[in-house]
Amino acid sequence: MLKATLRSFLAHKGRLLLSALAVLLSVAFVTGSLIFSDTVSRTFDRLFASTAADVTVSPKEGLDEAVPSGRTATLPAALAERVRQIDGVAAARAEVDVDGLTVADENNEPVGPTTGAPTLGNAWNPNDRSPVELTSGHAPRGPGEALLDSETAGRKDVAIGDSLTVIAPPGSFQVRVVGIVTFTTTNPGAALVFLDPSTARTKLLGDPRAATTISVDAAQGVSDEQLKQRVAAALGAQTYDFRTADEQAKSDVEQLGGFLDVIKYVMLGFAGVAVLVGVFLIVNTFSMLIAQRTRELGLLRALGADRRQVRRSVLTEALLLGLVGSTLGLAVGIGLAAGLIELMGLLGMNIAADEMVIGWVTPVAAYGVGLGVTFVAAYLPARRAAGVSPMAALADAEVAGVGRPLRVRAVAGAVVGAAGAAALVGCAVSERTSSAASLLGLGVVLTLIATVIAGPLLVRPVIRVLGGAFPALFGSIGRMSQRNALRNPRRTGATAAALMVGLALVGGMSVASESMTRSFDQQIDKTLGADFVIQNTNFLPFPREVTDEVRDTEGVGLVVRGRFTPVAVRLPDGDRVETTAAGYDPRLDEVANITYTQGNSAAALADGRLAMDRDFARDHGVRVGSTVPVEFQGGRSADLTVGALTDQDSAEGFGTQGGLYFGLGTLERYAPGGQDSALYVNAAPGTSDDELRAGLEATLDPYPQVQVRDLADYKQLVHDQIAVLLYLVYALLGLAIIIAVLGVVNTLALSVVERTREIGLLRAIGLARRQLRRMIRLESVVIAVFGAVLGLALGLVWGLCTQQVLALQGMAALAIPWVTIVAVVIGSAVIGVVAALLPALRASRMNVLAAIAHE
Repeated sequence: MLKATLRSFLAHKGRLLLSALAVLLSVAFVTGSLIFSDTVSRTFDRLFASTAADVTVSPKEGLDEAVPSGRTATLPAALAERVRQIDGVAAARAEVDVDGLTVADENNEPVGPTTGAPTLGNAWNPNDRSPVELTSGHAPRGPGEALLDSETAGRKDVAIGDSLTVIAPPGSFQVRVVGIVTFTTTNPGAALVFLDPSTARTKLLGDPRAATTISVDAAQGVSDEQLKQRVAAALGAQTYDFRTADEQAKSDVEQLGGFLDVIKYVMLGFAGVAVLVGVFLIVNTFSMLIAQRTRELGLLRALGADRRQVRRSVLTEALLLGLVGSTLGLAVGIGLAAGLIELMGLLGMNIAADEMVIGWVTPVAAYGVGLGVTFVAAYLPARRAAGVSPMAALADAEVAGVGRPLRVRAVAGAVVGAAGAAALVGCAVSERTSSAASLLGLGVVLTLIATVIAGPLLVRPVIRVLGGAFPALFGSIGRMSQRNALRNPRRTGATAAALMVGLALVGGMSVASESMTRSFDQQIDKTLGADFVIQNTNFLPFPREVTDEVRDTEGVGLVVRGRFTPVAVRLPDGDRVETTAAGYDPRLDEVANITYTQGNSAAALADGRLAMDRDFARDHGVRVGSTVPVEFQGGRSADLTVGALTDQDSAEGFGTQGGLYFGLGTLERYAPGGQDSALYVNAAPGTSDDELRAGLEATLDPYPQVQVRDLADYKQLVHDQIAVLLYLVYALLGLAIIIAVLGVVNTLALSVVERTREIGLLRAIGLARRQLRRMIRLESVVIAVFGAVLGLALGLVWGLCTQQVLALQGMAALAIPWVTIVAVVIGSAVIGVVAALLPALRASRMNVLAAIAHE
C-alpha cells in the first residue's frame, strides 16, 4: 500500500501543484512573521541589555498616556551627587531624554524620521554603554552646539557647521551641528540630537535643576540587585522607581512590544486567511482526484485493501503534499523575513540580516501548519475514498457525491445558520458595546460556517439566475456552461467558497469603514464650530510658543486651547477607571456645539468641576453634583464635582472613555507642565477665512510639525486614517483572491481531465476549439460570480451588524458603498475569465481521438 501510495502521489503531482502553493503561502506567512519578530526582539534585547545602566532611578510611574499630554516627568539632577556617595556606586549621571521633539533645517524642513519613529533630545554623557560614539567633529561645549546621528545627517544632507532649529516643549532654539555620532548598535529608527548636559536640562526640560533619570554604575563586586537596594534605601523606595539593568531592558522591550505585535499579528492575519482559503482548495482537489480514481480505488479494494488502508493511503498523500508545501513555505518564509528586515532598513531601523533568528518554534510551526492543514482538509475526502466498493472497479462510477442528497448539509447548515443569525440579532439589539462585539464575532464565525456548509444547496437556484441569460446570449454553449456548473453542486460550492471568504471580509469592512467615515463627517459638521483647527501632524502636543504666535496673528479673533491628560477616576460603584481627560478654555461653546443633557459649558469648565458622558455616568451611578475623586499624573489628586452631563454621540473630540473634560485652570492646578494639543481658532470680524488661513500658515511656517486645518481638511484627515485599515483589508482580500484563483484553476483543470471523453465527443460532433474555450470560461465566470454574490451578501449582513456596534460608540450613520460592491462583482467575472484561460487552452488542444478513447 505504501508503494502504491507513493506511485499515486508521483503520478498526480502536477494536479497537486496548485494545492501545494496554497500550503506554501500559508506556511510562508507564519514562518516569516515568527522569524521577523524573533529577530527584531533578539536585536532589541541586545540593544537594551547593552545600553541599560546597572541601576536606573526614574520618577514614579504615573498613569499610562493613551493620548500624549506633552508633560515630561522629571526628578532633581542633584540626586546624581547624592547617589555617588552611596557605598557600591562607581558612577552616577543625571540623564536627559526627551521624546516628541521637532528638528528643522535652515529651510524649515523637518530632519526627523517620517516613519513614526521619534526624534529624541539627549544630554551628551558618553560612557562605555552609550549606543553611539562620536565619529567626527567635537562634543557640544555650549548652548548653541549639538550633535546629530549619522543616519539622520546622511538622509537629510546635514553636515557639520549647519544650523538646526530644535522645537522642544519649553520652546524652540537654534543650534549648530558640531559633531556627528554613529550608532554602535541597532538604530531603532529614531533621530538623535545631543546637547551638553546643562543646555539639555535648560532647553529640553525648561529647568536647569531637572533630569529625566539617574543612571548608576555599580562598583566592582556589587551586584545590580544589591546596588538597587542600597540606592532605594538612601533615596526612599516610595519616592522614585528603581530598576536593575535587566528590569530596565525588559521595560524598554515591553514599550516596543506594541509596534512588534502589530507587524506580527498583521502577518499572522495573512497566514490565517491563506490557511482558511487553502482548506477549500485542498478539499476540492482531493475530492476530485478521488472521484477520478474510483476505478483505481475499487481495484485496490478488490485486491484485498480494506477501508482503513485506503483511507490511510489518501491521508498519506495529503501529508506528503503538506510536507512538500511546508518545506517550500519555510524557505519562502525565510526569504519573506529577510525582505521585511530590508524594508525596515529602508525605513531607518537597521537590523543585520546575518543575525536572523530561526528558533525551534519556527520549523515546528511551519510543519504543524502545513501538515495540519492538509490532513484536516483531506480527511473527509479520505473517508469518502474508503467507502468505494470493489464493484466500482467494474463500472465507470464516481464517488464525488453528485447524486447524493444534501439533506445532512441542509439540516447542519440550518442549525448553525440559525445560531449565527440569533447571535447577529443579539448583536443588533444589544445596548452594551462589549456584549455586542462578542455576539458579532460569534455570529460572523457561525454564519460563515453555515454558508460554507449550505453553499451547495444554493448552487442550483442561484446559478440558474446568474446564468439565466447565457442560453440567450451564447446559445447552446451558454446552456452547456450553465449545466456544467450545476452538475456537481458540492464541487461548485467548495470552489466558490474560497472566493466567498475574501469578498465577505471586504464587504463587511467596506460597510463598516464607509459608515465610520460618514458618521465622523456628520459629527464634525454638527459639532465643530471653529473656523480652523491647529494641530500637530502626528497629534503630539506642541510648545506654548505656538499658541502665543497664533494669538498674535493678525485677523485672529478667538483661540480656545485643548489639552489632554491621563486621569484615574474612582466612581461610586467602586470601579477605578483609567482614561484620558481634556481641558478647555472657557469660551468652548463658540468653537464647538456640545449637546448637554444636564448643565452647560459654564458649569462643566468652572473651577473644581468636570463634565462626563451621560451613559458612563448612568452605568457608574454618577449624577450632577456627585463628587468624584480624580488622580492626575505626577501623583496629585482632587475631588471634583460633576457639573454637567453630555451626549457623547455629538461631542467632537471627547471620544475617550467617560467623555471627561474640565477647565484648563483645573488642569493646570493638578497637572501642570502639559502642552496644548489643539487650538480652535475663529476669525476676527471683517477677516475672511482665506485671509486668516494665509496669516496662520505664515505664522506657523517655522513650525513644520503644526498644520492648519479647516472643516474639509479635518474630514480628510479622518478619511485617511480609516483608509489605512481598509488598505489592510484589501491586502487580505488580494491574498484570498490569489488563492481562490488557484482554486478555480485547479477545479477547472481537474474537471477538464475528468471530462476528457466528454470533451472528445463534443469535438467529434462539431464543437469548435473557440466554442470549447468559451464554454469553460463561462463556467468559470458563473462560479466566480456565484462566490462573489454569496460573499457580498454575507459581508453586507456583517457590515450592518458592525455598524450597530459602532452606533453604540456614537457612529450612528449607515453607509453602503454600492460602487465598491458593483466593482467587486465585475471584478469577480474578470477573475473567472482569467482563471479559465489555462484550463480552456489545455482542453482545446486535446487530440479528439485520444480524448474519446480516454479511460
